[in-house]
Amino acid sequence: MGNYKTFGGTPKKFADPETAKIFLQSIPYDGTSTWGKGADKGFNAFMNAAENMELYDIETDSQVYQEGIHILSELSGFDNPEQMYQEVYLSTKKLIAKDKFLTFFGGEHSISIGIIDAICDAYPDITILQIDAHADLRPKYEGTEFNHACALYRASKKANLIQVGIRSMDITEKKQMNFDQVYFADDVMYRPEWMIEAIDQMTQKVYITFDLDALDPSIMPATGTPEPGGLDWYTTTDFLKRVFEERDVIGFDMVELAPIKKVKASQFLAAKLYYKMLSYKFFL
Repeated sequence: MGNYKTFGGTPKKFADPETAKIFLQSIPYDGTSTWGKGADKGFNAFMNAAENMELYDIETDSQVYQEGIHILSELSGFDNPEQMYQEVYLSTKKLIAKDKFLTFFGGEHSISIGIIDAICDAYPDITILQIDAHADLRPKYEGTEFNHACALYRASKKANLIQVGIRSMDITEKKQMNFDQVYFADDVMYRPEWMIEAIDQMTQKVYITFDLDALDPSIMPATGTPEPGGLDWYTTTDFLKRVFEERDVIGFDMVELAPIKKVKASQFLAAKLYYKMLSYKFFL
């Protein structure tokens, strides 16, 4: 039995890479964030919270950790965003070939660019579902196309991009945005039919990139830019449940957890949400 790090303090037999159905890759990169720093510390806080979380999911009547969660060695030590992108892209291509359910944890949202490019190469008809407060559609920002503000620009050009929870953007991003497939935060609040419309626009295979600042700061204050007016827990999980039920989700990433000292609720929520998404994947 290998000396593997385990998720949630579970027995090591559930972390074996040969038998585990789920891979978890940490990419603690925080090189391009421009205001609140700390996303590079998100994974450790998330893992600590997971060790203090009940591993039975009431809703799905399951213990998904028994499907096996293998935690990969982190990708880190990048000198610049271009190097980060290239290494993440190449690593993800190799991981896709292993036929596991791939999950990633940031870091800031720039880590998703290489992941999504590799996913798009492997699945030409993929839908990228972005759950986020920010549009992230700038072609370039602060001298690089691999900035967190550019996280979904490339995906908007090569995949079926659906954006949910958006409530902050630069006026220049309007040129890049497909408004028919954007569900702004006020749509989520006041138009109950938005979930059906969004799912109808998805192809069969879906990859989810979840920026935790999509959630309202009242439940998720620990992000670099905690935008008011965000999603609540039950709206979020209801939507995710429907997506996992009706489409083939092939993986997801979770980004932008920037822990606040002595405030543990945010990382606990992130751990719970991560585990909930796995429960939906394997037990719906």
